[in-house]
Amino acid sequence: MTGQSTGRRLTTSASRLADALLFPATSGQRLALAAAIAGVTYFVLILTTFPEYSVQLLSAGVSYVDDAVIALTQNVYRTNGLVGLGLVYLYALLTGITATNAIAEVRLAGVSQSKDLLGVAPGLVASGCASCGAGLLGVLGLAGVLAALPFHGNLVRAGGLLLLLSFLARSGDPRTCDV
Repeated sequence: MTGQSTGRRLTTSASRLADALLFPATSGQRLALAAAIAGVTYFVLILTTFPEYSVQLLSAGVSYVDDAVIALTQNVYRTNGLVGLGLVYLYALLTGITATNAIAEVRLAGVSQSKDLLGVAPGLVASGCASCGAGLLGVLGLAGVLAALPFHGNLVRAGGLLLLLSFLARSGDPRTCDV
């Protein structure tokens, strides 16, 4: 009986995760919002991988933002490999989806009725810190922490992604009532 119950819960969670991942594609406006949030997230994550470089280039002019993003994307690829860069892309994409779902949930149910809304915060913080490297950690006085992590922080990024996915699996499609 326990095996069937666990199997049913896993199937339900997988179905809810699929519903949550597909929700932004249900309208052009939601898809544009998710893409915009994902794009902004990627730019912030990439620009904060080497904050001094980003500040110097952007203080010389906003026209250098493309140079900074390209150079820092190459830097992430060279230091963390394809897996690390893929995790940053996936993190940005899931952040766009998660934020779009959370906004829809708040609009439909209100803040007091939105379940698991705070559950997204650990995933954003954990993956964000690992993705931005010493930028945020340096501000906190922990610049060497990421360098000391195994696999260049990819495990922390993957852990943050799992937290985001678990939030999406719990919440499902914001238009669906659980009662």
